[in-house]
Amino acid sequence: MATPVRYFQKGSYYHVYNRGNRKQNIFLFPPDYERFLKRVREYKEKFRITILGYCLMPNHFHFLLRQDSDVPLTSFMLRLGTSYAKYFNIKYRQVGSLFQDRFKTKLVENDEYLLQLSRYIHRNPKEILPSTPGVELASYQWSSYPSYLKLANDELTESAFILNYFSKANPAKDYKKFVEYDSNEKEQSLTSDLILEDS
Repeated sequence: MATPVRYFQKGSYYHVYNRGNRKQNIFLFPPDYERFLKRVREYKEKFRITILGYCLMPNHFHFLLRQDSDVPLTSFMLRLGTSYAKYFNIKYRQVGSLFQDRFKTKLVENDEYLLQLSRYIHRNPKEILPSTPGVELASYQWSSYPSYLKLANDELTESAFILNYFSKANPAKDYKKFVEYDSNEKEQSLTSDLILEDS
């Protein structure tokens, strides 16, 4: 069966994510995360992609991005995935597919979804924080969240677009409250379809 063609449009926002083949870890040590982000910085310029948010987890990753040219984000993701898989397989003497499948993507169609998606991505590390003493959500270094809170500058993320939805006086503080409060049933229903299956 032929692989379905996917269409991407200039100026549109997308949730892009993928995970390791058979749920295996794709980042084993800090240099792996660093190598991946180095390539993200390089290829986002080449393919004119804006990164609004991201989170790298041991066995999967999430991006919230905007396609800024007519070159489809597929080109960016293909180059990124191929480059990183080659690096990983050589370094760890592995063969075969690193990722479970081609990346998955969802079009962001309204402001409410955009904000809830940003929140969901930045809350992703909560599942592993109990096993990483001393690390809090705001200090998880493989996420754009510290940059949103002005605790770091990753020179990768364009946070102003989403922070503009919050108070002009202290948008970072308001965004932190938005991300870290416990969601109620309504917010959970809005993000139920965002969850990476069995991640």
